[in-house]
Amino acid sequence: MAVPIKQSLRIGLYLLRQRLAGHKRYPLVLMLEPLFRCNLACNGCGKIDYPDKILNTRLSVEECLGAAEECGAPVVVLAGGEPLLHKEIGEVVDGLLKRGKFVYLCTNALLLEKKIDQFKPNPAFAFTVHLDGGREDHDRAVSQPGTYDIAVKAIQMARAKGFRVNINCTLFSGAEPKRVADFLDEVKALGVGGVTISPGYAYERAADTQHFLNRRNTKVLFREIFRLGRGRKWTFVQSSLFLDFLAGNQAYHCTPWGNPTRNIFGWQRPCYLLGEGYVKTFKELMEETDWDAYGTGNYEKCADCMVHSGFEATAVSDTMQHPLKALAVALRGPKVDGPMADDIPLDHQRPAQKVFDVLLEQNLGRLEAEGRTKPTHSRAQG
Repeated sequence: MAVPIKQSLRIGLYLLRQRLAGHKRYPLVLMLEPLFRCNLACNGCGKIDYPDKILNTRLSVEECLGAAEECGAPVVVLAGGEPLLHKEIGEVVDGLLKRGKFVYLCTNALLLEKKIDQFKPNPAFAFTVHLDGGREDHDRAVSQPGTYDIAVKAIQMARAKGFRVNINCTLFSGAEPKRVADFLDEVKALGVGGVTISPGYAYERAADTQHFLNRRNTKVLFREIFRLGRGRKWTFVQSSLFLDFLAGNQAYHCTPWGNPTRNIFGWQRPCYLLGEGYVKTFKELMEETDWDAYGTGNYEKCADCMVHSGFEATAVSDTMQHPLKALAVALRGPKVDGPMADDIPLDHQRPAQKVFDVLLEQNLGRLEAEGRTKPTHSRAQG
């Protein structure tokens, strides 16, 4: 797990304090979405399917910093949408760093060269550049030729200026293990800090819902990728047990409260990927959400999810409880042969509910009543 030693120690102490205090549920990473607007329209994205009045709404700097303080998680991931479209994103990052947070700004890097001067290198800050494979695979995934080359150039520029840079890679059905392995070699050669890798989640509103991986195919794919990776010394910004989970060797339930989400609608329940309701406060999210109603085996929408935002916190908790097991996996790598762990049965999961349209109407009405919406003809404002 490629995390600076200082960050690892602080997060470890935070986790230890939570466990000693007897807290059953606590946040590890705040997923903060200052906006939904993006300058790409990826087929696999379910975050940009909103009318302009919503896409043009932003969280203020004060709201972003207030969410971080309210939540208390040591790590903040700035997501979206494209965070670099937020005109005050530099102030948001600076304010989070001053509050002692470790900050990761997720970006497709199309605007990074233009916006880089809003930021200063800091060991507690990193750009996480979205690359879904090599040039051909990534450009196809984001539906725009040339984006891979722009991102690579931006990565080189940011590193030359002293910034930490990681890669965020999402894999879909049709991903070829050898091509993924070659891509991981390519980004290693770029000198990035590490890679966050995860299977795509089947957003119900995504333009293309036919190319998401199911759980079995995810495990088979990652076993082959990790098999090819033996001896190639790839660096992942993830726990060893989460990678072992992707390879089918751990049977985990998700920990949605580990990565709580705050966006323009409020605190999203139950998780970053599944928006089925919103509340005003973090306390309401933690105490009044029916967590047992969600997750693999409980809810049809969650059946195939193996995404890091849901399961990394589970793996981290398992690491705290079984450090020797985690160390063994870290030393030898995920197991790529033999039987897989028994999966969670789905025979008692409740059926999926269609709630998007109702929530859209409610949230848009509330934002309009608060005077927060600003209609415009632009699809991507910087």
